[in-house]
Amino acid sequence: MQQKAKKPPERRLVIITGMSGSGKGSVAEALEDIGYFCADNLPVDLIPKFGELCRQVGGTISRAALVVDIRGGEALKHFPAIHAQLKKNKLKPTLIFMEASNGTLQRRFSETRRPHPLGGNLSLVEGIRKERRMLRPIRRIADIVIDTTRLNVHELREVVRGKFLKTKRQRSLLISIQSFGFRFGVPQESDLVFDVRFLPNPNYVPTLKKKTGQDAEVRRYVKSFPRSKQFLNRLFEFISYLLPNYLREGKSYLTVSIGCTGGRHRSVTIAEDLSARLSKEGFACKVVHKDIHR
Repeated sequence: MQQKAKKPPERRLVIITGMSGSGKGSVAEALEDIGYFCADNLPVDLIPKFGELCRQVGGTISRAALVVDIRGGEALKHFPAIHAQLKKNKLKPTLIFMEASNGTLQRRFSETRRPHPLGGNLSLVEGIRKERRMLRPIRRIADIVIDTTRLNVHELREVVRGKFLKTKRQRSLLISIQSFGFRFGVPQESDLVFDVRFLPNPNYVPTLKKKTGQDAEVRRYVKSFPRSKQFLNRLFEFISYLLPNYLREGKSYLTVSIGCTGGRHRSVTIAEDLSARLSKEGFACKVVHKDIHR
């Protein structure tokens, strides 16, 4: 019996770009760990030749990633045209743009004590703002934008693995569930916000007032009311409905914010319960209690 010819490996080219200090190196390392050949700071004019190497049938490079950023200097202006040309070829590149808030980038540069690539006579703040302006045309054409403002290195690696590692585990969406107090303001990074101030408030129970939603007594009190159970069930059903749709749209992470008055009792209880239910279903969750000690 004649054996079927082996299907040639899928050829992929990932281009990583974005703000200095946003985690481009971590993305490259994560891709390298799952079998990508990675090249850092490749001159922009060499990108088409690199793409040709990836396209070669029988070549040794089937999956490759390269980092292109502000270090490319004036040649970076040619990148959108080069990217457009690559898209006309059979090897269609995936362009990832990495970013973070200005404050986060400032903190990271301060912690590492590394100078900004656009240093010179510019302050760190001015360098970051100038870089953001220079990269704006590239961000517009990105296939994937990853904001690492609230992601640590491990969470970022999970986001990358979820997008590029083909496994049977489809639930590769990182869900950040955070409790907060409305008196301190709604978190700006929220994708979804739920107000649980309609639930019975343990703050008015003397034995519970100084405890938090992380204490079993508070959780039992909040969840002992029918409206609390109904809300938790409906919230879980709603989030469960949304998540597959977010996955299909290519969303990598989701921030669900749950607020009560002070952010100590009801919101903490609901956030903990929602995280436990979603984790049991196989979703990667982390819980942050923003105002629990305020």
